[in-house]
Amino acid sequence: MISHNNIAELIASVLPNAKIQVEDPNHDGQHFSAIVVAEQFEGLSMIKQHKLVYSAIQEHLDTGAIHALQLKTYSASQWESMQVQVL
Repeated sequence: MISHNNIAELIASVLPNAKIQVEDPNHDGQHFSAIVVAEQFEGLSMIKQHKLVYSAIQEHLDTGAIHALQLKTYSASQWESMQVQVL
C-alpha cells in the first residue's frame, strides 16, 4: 500500500521545489487528492500539468496501488493570484 507521503515524494522527484499537498480523504490508501504548485507549470495547459504529475505515479496507477488521484495544479503565479483574492 502506498501512502500520501510516498505520493508527494514521487511527485517531488519530477517537480523539484514544487509545493505539494497530498491527502487520503477516504483513509483507504487508494483514493487520494493532491494540490501541486510548481514553477514548471508556467505556460502549460492544465492537461500538460496533469500529465507531468501522473508521469510520477503512473507505475502505481498501473498496478492498482493508487486507484484514483483527484488533482489540482497551479503555476506559482496562478497560486499567488488566488491567494491575493482569498485575502
